[in-house]
Amino acid sequence: MREFRVDVPAPEKWGEGLVSIPEGESVLVEGRLESVHEGILVSGVVETDYSGVCGRCLTEITEPVEVEFQELFAYPGEEATDFEVQDDHVDLETLVRDATVLALPFQPVCQPDCPGLDPATGERLAVSTEPEQRMPVDTRWAALQEYTPDHDDEQRA
Repeated sequence: MREFRVDVPAPEKWGEGLVSIPEGESVLVEGRLESVHEGILVSGVVETDYSGVCGRCLTEITEPVEVEFQELFAYPGEEATDFEVQDDHVDLETLVRDATVLALPFQPVCQPDCPGLDPATGERLAVSTEPEQRMPVDTRWAALQEYTPDHDDEQRA
């Protein structure tokens, strides 16, 4: 058994969609290589940061991501496998990339209760400086507005 720790930059952009791991971002891989009968068992943890935009308010976000992985690299043989030992070496790039990209959030948010954007003005609701907007009145109900208590107080004044 051998343990290792490698900190390398991402060779290219990993992921598509709202968030991804940019090219050159530091990717820390801590793992263990174990010799087993069928090949080499690789297990470990990947730590890096993803960046992109919030799925609700479209602000820039950068968050850490930590992923655990475990895969068997089989010795070359008659059966085809996804990962094979090549000249007593294992190539972890595909394994690390796939595990990390699958762990990225599909709908990332800048905060758990992000209210998003105002549908009328397009401003972020979390930092809006305008007074709270009243809900638009449906024209079919507009006649009932005359009978509200607020409206009666205005007429008397």
